[in-house]
Parts: sequence; C-alpha cells; structure tokens
Amino acid sequence: MESYEILWKSTLPEIENNISSISYETYIKQLIPANIVGNSIVLLTASKIFADTVDFKMRDIICSALKKCTSNITDFTLVIAKNREEYLSKMSESDQVEIEKRGLPVNPKFTFESFVVGSSNEFIYAAAKGVAENPAEAYNPLFIYGGTGLGKTHILMAIANYVKLHHPSRKVLYTTCEQFTNQHIESLSKGKTSPADFRNVYRNVDILLIDDVQFLAKKQGIQTEFFHTFNELVMQNKQIVLTSDRPPKEIEVLEDRLRTRFEGGLLADVQTPDIETKIAILRRKSEEQKCLVDMKVLRYIAEMADCDIRSLIGKLTKVIFASKLQEKPITIDLVKEALKESATETQEELQVDDIINCVCNFYKVTKADILGKKKNKEFVEPRQVCMYLIDDLMSFPRIAIGEKLGKRDHSTVTYSCKKVADQMKIDQKFRVTINDLRNMLLKK
Repeated sequence: MESYEILWKSTLPEIENNISSISYETYIKQLIPANIVGNSIVLLTASKIFADTVDFKMRDIICSALKKCTSNITDFTLVIAKNREEYLSKMSESDQVEIEKRGLPVNPKFTFESFVVGSSNEFIYAAAKGVAENPAEAYNPLFIYGGTGLGKTHILMAIANYVKLHHPSRKVLYTTCEQFTNQHIESLSKGKTSPADFRNVYRNVDILLIDDVQFLAKKQGIQTEFFHTFNELVMQNKQIVLTSDRPPKEIEVLEDRLRTRFEGGLLADVQTPDIETKIAILRRKSEEQKCLVDMKVLRYIAEMADCDIRSLIGKLTKVIFASKLQEKPITIDLVKEALKESATETQEELQVDDIINCVCNFYKVTKADILGKKKNKEFVEPRQVCMYLIDDLMSFPRIAIGEKLGKRDHSTVTYSCKKVADQMKIDQKFRVTINDLRNMLLKK
C-alpha cells in the first residue's frame, strides 16, 4: 500500500466522527487518494459538482483530520479523474506542456532523415540515433563537440523529434545552456517561478537536450545547479545529451566533478565535412528550395566555401535568390557574381605566413612564439589574433588553421576566434588594432 493510501485510511475514522453518516457515505467514501504533493494529499473525485461540494462543505473537517493524523500533510487537492491511471495521464500531459513552455521550440524539419551523413559525421549520427532509439541505455551522457555550423543543433533536434514520434509518452526538453542559466536566475528573483518550480521541470524529464554547455565556463553558481540537475537525472536513469564548441577539458574554470561526469559518457567530435558531404548537403538544400542546380555548380560552391555548413547553405541561398531575382539560370558565372568572388580574389592571394609575420611585427614576438605552447599573455593574444585573422580573411577550414598554428585542435581555433570577436565588442582600442592589422594585410 502506498503512503498516500495509508495516510488517507488513517484519516477516515477522524473524518467520520465529525460528519453525518449520509455525507460520509455519499462524498468522503467516494474520494480516491492518488498522490502526495508538497503538504497536500491529492484526492480524486467523479465530477466538478462533486468536487465543489466537498471543497465548500467539508474542507475544514478534512484538513483538521489530516492535521491530527500527520504533522506534515495538512491540506488536500481535488482532481477530476475516474481513477489513478486517468490522473497520471492528465499529470503527464500537464507536465509535458510545462516542459515545452520551459524549453525552446524544436524545428520539425530537423530530423535524422534530413541530416546528411558523410564520413565526417557518421559516428555522431550513429551515436545520436542509438540514444533516440534507446534512451539512457547506450551512452549517458552523450557529449557532442565541434565548431559552429557543423550540425550539432540539428542532431539535438533530430533526437527530440524522433522521441516525440516513437516514444510520445516520454518527456523531452530541448534548450540552451544560456536559457537554463537565465531561467535559474529568474527563479531566484521574485518572479513567476520559484527555484522549486524550476527544479521540478528540469528534473522531471526523460530526455534533457542542452546546447552550448561551454556557456557554463566560469559560472560557479550555475555549475552547482547544473551538477545537481545532472546527478538527479542520471540517478533516475534519464538520458542527457549535451553539445559544446569544445571538449570538456577545454571549458575554462569548469568544476572537476562536472568535467568528470561529462567525460563519463561518450565524447563525440563533429569533424569538418569533406567535399562530397558538402555537395550532398547543397544538393539536399537546393531540392528543399525546389531549385535544380547542376552538380558542377554545387561542386564549385562547395570548393570555394569554408567548412561551416551554415555558411555553406547561406551561400547557396544567396545564389538561388540572385537567380530568381535576375531570372537567370544558375551557372558558375552567376555564382561568382552573386558571391562577389572578384572582390575577394586579392584576399585569396594572402598566405598564412603573411598574416603570422604581420602580427609578429605588430606585437614584437617571433613566429616560434606564435607556434609554441607557452601560455604567457604576451604570446596568447597574438596567437589568437592570428587565428582570427586567418579565419576572417582566408577560405581556410579551422582544422587547417589549427594545423598551421602549432598543430592545435580546431575547437581551440573556434574558441580563439570567438574570444577575439567578443573582445572587439567591448574594447575599442583592441577593435582598432584588429582593423588596422586587417587593413594592412588587405593592402598587400
């Protein structure tokens, strides 16, 4: 017998002593105990009229009896349901609505079927599909990392869409780490939700999908909340999938207890796509836009674009738009015109060494300092500036930039580029420096 059943059974004699036999037989004996939530016992009733009568005429008697029988359950909640199964079904639907309100929208177009699989991402695809088919049975957590625009968000949403279709009873929440952080902060203020409400949502899901966990870097309070949420879900055998632009070991000032848990599941690196995968993606996207594009043109776009899939699709969209606007067929000449390739030809003539030498001269450091492993500030900043300028001015995959600059991982390059871009937003002097360097290089 469940605790709520024991409690209700022990309360009945006290209620019976303080109510008419007709009221007791007609109303009280018909109530079905179903749950305990906070300081209230949940009682099921047959209809709203029945519930209103009990609430209006017998609330004080029932609450008084509860207080005499227990010290912590002092109130009751009436729910319209025929039995506990119907109650649980209603609660599940209600929870899912609240969960979806708390999370971010999932794009229904981002499915496993629409994900183009190639040699660079087949491992990620297989791992994510395994998690979607058998949550919490294969890899927990699944930690996916890699540069921006390589399909990490698509994979998360594909998991969500698959589970909703094939396991509709399971509660799925997709969000970003930034959203998680903001909602936690709101719950601590005097807002509409409390910390308890926040935790009830995040710790009452079957599958938690969180994008961009590198946002946890240096945020001690949020890391603590995230740690307890993570632990609670794993203890309940619930599935967690995380994405990041870098592996756990490279997330700055991340608590060891979180780092070890992230590394305790499956770490999967999204590689940069090869040329054939790029072409396949472009072909799929052109079909989605109901536009027939010659394979030679697709290959040309794939070869001239960088490794960022999002940028790749953006270039194709721009070409298709130019074709419709000018009422011209999509040819290589149209691609050149639409993407203004002629305006960037001088940039393509730049060499990596040109950028390294320019930065070295400005910062008064040597090439060996840039390529080396020293983490002194006087070497780290020019090294990051080199990565940013190469990424900004040349059609170079970030994995190749990393190779050129001391055989560093592409995620390190991604982090460095973001660090420089962020610093430019808040430091005017630094922004002027970067723009001066860029102008010097473009005049070469």
